[in-house]
Amino acid sequence: MPRPVLLIAGGGRGIGAATARLAGERGYDVAINYLSNAAAAARVADAVKKSGGNAVTLPGDMAKEDDILRVFDEAARALGPITHFVHSAGIGGKNSRLDAASAATIREVIDVNLFGALICAREAVRHMSTAHGGNGGSIVLLSSIAAVTGGATEYVFYAAAKGGIDALTNGLAREVAKEGVRVNAVRPGPTDTEIHESGRLARITPMLPMGRPGQPNEIAEAVLFLLSDAASYISGAVLNVSGAR
Repeated sequence: MPRPVLLIAGGGRGIGAATARLAGERGYDVAINYLSNAAAAARVADAVKKSGGNAVTLPGDMAKEDDILRVFDEAARALGPITHFVHSAGIGGKNSRLDAASAATIREVIDVNLFGALICAREAVRHMSTAHGGNGGSIVLLSSIAAVTGGATEYVFYAAAKGGIDALTNGLAREVAKEGVRVNAVRPGPTDTEIHESGRLARITPMLPMGRPGQPNEIAEAVLFLLSDAASYISGAVLNVSGAR
């Protein structure tokens, strides 16, 4: 039986990298997209291979449609039909109140976190949906607890983009429910990754209900559950993995 094929947008770092490593341990072949850090992506690919899986690294800007289309096509050519997809490409942007944010910052955050996710989700459906000749599959999008809290004084624009991810999850799940594709999202709370501006995580940790941030592997566990057949009747769900935040 062929191994499932997972493409991860933003798989070279943070939650995406943790998801790739865990997926390799659980029997997936993994295509790891990255923007610029080829060495980090290669280390993730090596970890997948050590677990017995096949892995490829694919550079590409997940805010650009042409790059997204190429990455999907290259992943399928290298590993076989894509059966699972995770969108973990994201940026926080320069922290500020909305009235202090530049249009360039807002645009960049929306392009990477929401526009790119929409195009990626579209392509995942085109590869997986039985309506497009696929055999079905599972999509997991990374939202954020900021979609609930609003990100006031720090990044309302980021929170707004992640609110869009929640809406995308809900709507797309309904569109493709009869086409063999499940669509879910995970809302991480503050997690120990490089997306945070310098010093932010240390500053907010005392205010977190558990007194600590999440670890990437803790988020990856939830992602792998939603990808898996154990979640076969879960679609359109947005799961908080936020330490009670």
